[in-house]
Amino acid sequence: MPTIEEHQKVQAIAKVVLNELASLINGNDSENSIAKRAKDLLMQHGVTETWYYDCPAFVLLGSRSCLSISGRDYEPSNEKVGETNLVSIDLSPSVNGVWGDCARSFYIENGRCNLIPTTPEFVVGFELERSLHQQLIAFASPEKTFAELHEFANQIIVDAGFENLDFLGNVGHSIETVKEKRQYIEASNHSPLGSAKLFTFEPHIRTIGGDWGFKHENIYYFNDDSLLEL
Repeated sequence: MPTIEEHQKVQAIAKVVLNELASLINGNDSENSIAKRAKDLLMQHGVTETWYYDCPAFVLLGSRSCLSISGRDYEPSNEKVGETNLVSIDLSPSVNGVWGDCARSFYIENGRCNLIPTTPEFVVGFELERSLHQQLIAFASPEKTFAELHEFANQIIVDAGFENLDFLGNVGHSIETVKEKRQYIEASNHSPLGSAKLFTFEPHIRTIGGDWGFKHENIYYFNDDSLLEL
């Protein structure tokens, strides 16, 4: 199995590429152009493979930001970013079989791309995503189960007036070397979180009846009983 340090190197590349994309997205872009640019940037940083089917960059924007489908079925659209939009980008790099997995929402306000929004309808989703990750760290322990984390996260989402958009209902998965071996943060998984060396936390959410699908993903692991972001 790869070491934590090996995963950190791959995840760091994903985070660098996402930050680079934030300064490049403009109103004339589309899912198609952003996905191609993300793939090019990953290659510039030495990443030529993805573990997630054939989908190194899963990009959703606008009317499709609430869409939840498998990467095997994903085809990027040519809908334009425009002046006001939400763009989510989920990167799944692999280097010599070592995975990274990182997603961020980008907020297009007055034609400018921001990682921290000021528009009220964007702020509520941004703040809930941040709160979910903060509460995850306080809640999780190696003995708690994937099912308990699933119930905990979904209760926060519901209480905030949001809904979980994931087509399988989960909020993350274990990091493996073979995608078919992933354990999901779902109601039916009673394995302890500590049984996974690393796992993602990636709630895909929207306000009930809302237009925007928010996503924020990190990889986490336990150092003794403390949960740390990779």
